Amino acid sequence: MSDSGKYPPGEFRCGYVTIVGRPNVGKSTLLNRIIGQKMSITSSKPQTTRWCLYGIRSGPNYQAIFVDTPGLQTRYRDSLNRHMARETRKAIEQVHVVLMMVEALVWNTMDEHVHGLLGKLNIPVLLLINKIDRLQDRGQLLPFIKQLSGKNKFNDIIPVSATRNENIDAVESAVVALLPVAPPEYPIDQLSDRNERFFAAEFIREKLIRQLGEELPYRIAVTIERFERQPRIIYVDAVIWVEGESQKRIIIGKGGLMLKAAGEKARKDMESMFGCKLYLQTWVKIRKNWTGDARAMKEFGYEQ
Repeated sequence: MSDSGKYPPGEFRCGYVTIVGRPNVGKSTLLNRIIGQKMSITSSKPQTTRWCLYGIRSGPNYQAIFVDTPGLQTRYRDSLNRHMARETRKAIEQVHVVLMMVEALVWNTMDEHVHGLLGKLNIPVLLLINKIDRLQDRGQLLPFIKQLSGKNKFNDIIPVSATRNENIDAVESAVVALLPVAPPEYPIDQLSDRNERFFAAEFIREKLIRQLGEELPYRIAVTIERFERQPRIIYVDAVIWVEGESQKRIIIGKGGLMLKAAGEKARKDMESMFGCKLYLQTWVKIRKNWTGDARAMKEFGYEQ
């Protein structure tokens, strides 16, 4: 996949940059902002991200491969939680830079847990203080930054707003300066390591997560049974998996309205990403206790 012939030796930088932090701190929003288009699904609910996802940012003299990760947790209640924990730990091994994200003026036991894991690694770490747009008085940041500076691990501390695009250029500049001199790993115009089937499933799951309550989104999986490109249209057949009949009824909604609304929103995201009209069909099926079933997890793509 390397394309080193186009670049004089020593002038191009390339490396992997893992984004870590506790759940719902803004990691996926940051990745989408850096790449410049929607790559990773987002919601206000924790555990939205389940896989590591590469977002590839290429410039004239660099390629930074950003790795979005599931939020680091301290308790693993089932196979799905353990899968997400493995994904995150795998992502912080053999990378060149780590971006640790925290929320402005918040440092709790989960942040301390993440910091402790990074302390065992000999990797440059940039601390990003996210959601500064929510502060009424940004002067409060100064003592917070001073407090975190005393932890003696961070190469730099950068206040940002991933939502409002504040200081994202500073993050990119700091990252590129820490990357090793190396040829690109991916073609310059490639934006992700994932295929279209992956994004189709994720866009459907995102719309359902945003419409449902706190617990049910955790019990949803989506598989793509058909992804067929025709000259002017893409046909997608998707199955939404839940663990019980009551969950199935909730997702379908009265008169099928819940499922229809989620499908329409997901279809628009797919058409925007794929650049083509799309025909989407969805079904809801039951697989009891799939989040604790290793065989089901493998069938749904969670265990490799």
